[in-house]
Amino acid sequence: MLEETGTKVSISTVKRVLYRHNRKGRSARKKPLLQNRHEKDRLRFETAHGDKDRTFWRNVLWSDETKIELFGHNDHCYVWRKKGDACKPKNTIPTVKHGGGSIMLWGCFAAGGTGALHKIDGIMRQENYVDILKQHLKTSVRKLKLARKWVFQMDNDPKHTSKVVAKWLTQVHQLCQGECAKIHPTYCGKLVEGYPKCLTQVKQFKGFATKY
Repeated sequence: MLEETGTKVSISTVKRVLYRHNRKGRSARKKPLLQNRHEKDRLRFETAHGDKDRTFWRNVLWSDETKIELFGHNDHCYVWRKKGDACKPKNTIPTVKHGGGSIMLWGCFAAGGTGALHKIDGIMRQENYVDILKQHLKTSVRKLKLARKWVFQMDNDPKHTSKVVAKWLTQVHQLCQGECAKIHPTYCGKLVEGYPKCLTQVKQFKGFATKY
């Protein structure tokens, strides 16, 4: 921009000015790509649940699907930002779930710890999802000792296809089960206890990405 106006300055001068205005070079954080409808949905959710107490959140069973990829993505982008601005859209890298060979898993957890971890074979269809819930939902609720009026929380992400070598799939599934079993209930409890702060930031950032 300076060059377009005919102004010539050195890189060191630009850096000094940025530092003077409390800008520091940071790697942009990767966050899920949020469209306008996502931001509105997040704000509506915060409005409806922002005043819930800890007893409510301790009886929520959280679930989601995730893809464990064979090839990870380590792209970095350096940004100049102020302290506390790490999650503003201009300082983040939008991400979507995609990649090479992978395994698809469904799992759940509550404040008391982790529930079932299920490997999804092939394409995730509606009937497959229902079968997973029939197989694992009640057993996870009983294991985690949720109250009678417990809440099942899931998102609206589309289902993806998993294509991997059978032998590698088995190995990764076993590895994930082992790692899932190592997650201490205290860690799950901290995630749930901190969720109200996440909703506060959703409202503060007007539905955009937060640090959580």
